[in-house]
Amino acid sequence: MKIIRNIEEMKIISKEIKSKGMSLGMVPTMGFLHEGHKSLIKCAKENNDIVTVSIFVNPTQFGPDEDYESYPRDLEHDSKICQMEGVDYIFHPEPDEMYPDGYSTFVIPGEKMTNILCGITRPGHFRGVCTVLTKLFSIINPDNAYFGEKDIQQLAIVRRMVKDLNLGVNINGCPIIREEDGLAKSSRNTYLNEEERKAAIILRKSILKGKEFMDNGEKNVEKIRKVIVDSINSEPLAKIDYVEIIDFDTFDRIEKLSKNTLIAMAVYIGKTRLIDNLIY
Repeated sequence: MKIIRNIEEMKIISKEIKSKGMSLGMVPTMGFLHEGHKSLIKCAKENNDIVTVSIFVNPTQFGPDEDYESYPRDLEHDSKICQMEGVDYIFHPEPDEMYPDGYSTFVIPGEKMTNILCGITRPGHFRGVCTVLTKLFSIINPDNAYFGEKDIQQLAIVRRMVKDLNLGVNINGCPIIREEDGLAKSSRNTYLNEEERKAAIILRKSILKGKEFMDNGEKNVEKIRKVIVDSINSEPLAKIDYVEIIDFDTFDRIEKLSKNTLIAMAVYIGKTRLIDNLIY
């Protein structure tokens, strides 16, 4: 395994891989890898000859009051995981390599998919995501890229961006990896103290309570949403950012269950913002 920090070196390596007729899989990450990332790497290994993991804490997707400076970083830890999982290359550029002085070009996704869910309270976030991924896809030139379904809005937006811009990358979604108690794996889970960690399982519990109502035949979205909201509010340490039930294919809000219904939520446990979702 080799760690690449320079854009031009990464582009040369990618060209050599392609010239040999080998397939190249990519797992974009911001580092501090966990079981969720491992599952993406495993998917990439199963379906590609060569796998590159990008590790880059992207400053353009953080808001002014968000946790860019404190976001966990541990390249030694990440390198060991990548080595054990059989990764061929880590692409780990510095911010000024990706955004040199004078940088001024950004990729702005459509409002319909961003003026909802995480996009409401994180203005500019998906502009940063789409910009950095467009750059990473251009540099690494993967055949396949792998994303976790935990960040379901990101997955949907990236798929649309790749289609609209004819980027020629297959975007693969992989299932959410959870702790034993159901909490979705996340680098931000490390911010939780012991009491908050116990409280955090309310996200999964509330989603499953909503699903139970749906399984029992309830089709009224507002009634289902109220069940979920009431469940979250029963936890004193939880503060709701949003709970939405929408059509996953169109991102439209709905009144009754559709064929591909998405339950999505963002909830603060203490000061830590966690997300979870379910496609029904």
